[in-house]
Amino acid sequence: MPKTKPATALAKISKMCAALPETAREAMDSHAAFTVRGKKFAYLLDNHHGDGILALCFRGAPGEQQMWIELDAKRYYSPAYIGPKGWVGLRLDVGTTNWTEVEARLVSSYRLAAPKTLVAKLK
Repeated sequence: MPKTKPATALAKISKMCAALPETAREAMDSHAAFTVRGKKFAYLLDNHHGDGILALCFRGAPGEQQMWIELDAKRYYSPAYIGPKGWVGLRLDVGTTNWTEVEARLVSSYRLAAPKTLVAKLK
């Protein structure tokens, strides 16, 4: 099965996030953070702390993290450091990436982080 390349993931996720109101991207060495008015709503992690994983990490509503992991434990996981705060990791290096699914997780996470006035601007 084809694996998503980090540069491809960064380009696609950046484009999806840029389509949301008032977002910004912060680039670091092994990851990129996506914010709305200074609040993080997504990370793209590439071999973060040497874990060998390429993943999108997104905010989850209470109980959502466990639901995703139980649904598909090969692709969803609790990421180091932010997992205990309810964040969910979606592996992009396992199988073929479903970009519609990635976009849905990004929008859901955005809705949890953004002010209501910005959420109201979403379609």
